[in-house]
Amino acid sequence: MAKPTILVVGGAGYIGSHAVLALQQAGYEALVLDNLVYGHRELVAKLGAELVEGDMNDRAMLDQLFASREIAAVMHFAAYAYVGESVTDPIKYYRNNVVATLTLLEAMLAANVKHFVFSSTCATYGTPKSVPIPEDHPQNPINPYGATKLMVERILADFDTAYGLKSVCFRYFNAAGADPAGRLGEDHNPETHLIPLVLQTALGLRDSISVFGTDYPTPDGTCIRDYIHVSDLASAHILGVEYLLKGGDSGAFNLGNGSGFSVKQVIETAQQVTGREIKVIERERRAGDPAALIGTSERARTILGWQPQYAELTQIISHAWNWHQQRH
Repeated sequence: MAKPTILVVGGAGYIGSHAVLALQQAGYEALVLDNLVYGHRELVAKLGAELVEGDMNDRAMLDQLFASREIAAVMHFAAYAYVGESVTDPIKYYRNNVVATLTLLEAMLAANVKHFVFSSTCATYGTPKSVPIPEDHPQNPINPYGATKLMVERILADFDTAYGLKSVCFRYFNAAGADPAGRLGEDHNPETHLIPLVLQTALGLRDSISVFGTDYPTPDGTCIRDYIHVSDLASAHILGVEYLLKGGDSGAFNLGNGSGFSVKQVIETAQQVTGREIKVIERERRAGDPAALIGTSERARTILGWQPQYAELTQIISHAWNWHQQRH
């Protein structure tokens, strides 16, 4: 029996496109909805998936889309995700990440589609009180980006109680890497993530990489983050949607490696992988950067049966390097 169609909102972006690939490999039909503000049309074309160009805040378009297709579930990757920008332009973040998501959920309910997989974030926890961070850690976001994601989590909890809409919220740590076969990868503009910035420096596209703070209470003085391979994130989304389609209850799951790597470790590993010198400039700490952010993903392992395949930093950076060399 053919597997159902999954609507992937934001499927032309970094994590969304990897989820589309994972859905296809698992035998699902992936239908992509993306406004292409940050997404890449050519990534969807490369996967041979159908792309509907449109915005999730366009209710009439959504109603038509749900009426014309048999959609079993929705995956949502269409948030704006620049923390700094969320602080300077919160309107943009509340309008897209909350209001537009609400429009999408209303259209789903009207079409009786009641399975939703949501990209949340470890930013909903704010400054950690304990590391590694479990799912029941208090959620006190310290920026509008994290606040918008927490708001949607609360909306989803209320929608389950009121309307029976079942959801899985995945709280990501730092997504990194690229499709091991080199078909997809990370391409943000502007780029703010450490690994691509380091690799752009190795390629000579940037002069140097800035390290913000070398006096943190960590083994080498630099911040520690939990890097999770994007293909492992994508595989979790398949497990999440299958869990819901089989009648699973709503829940939140951390997605991380459970072990962190420091900024210095990332740079040193990138130098080994690329065989190139990477110039580092040490700068002052940035406000709001916790010393360490690491999550425990036991719930995803236990309940969903999730097993990350690419937990080694060398693998993550090698796959990203392969992609960046092709892309640039």
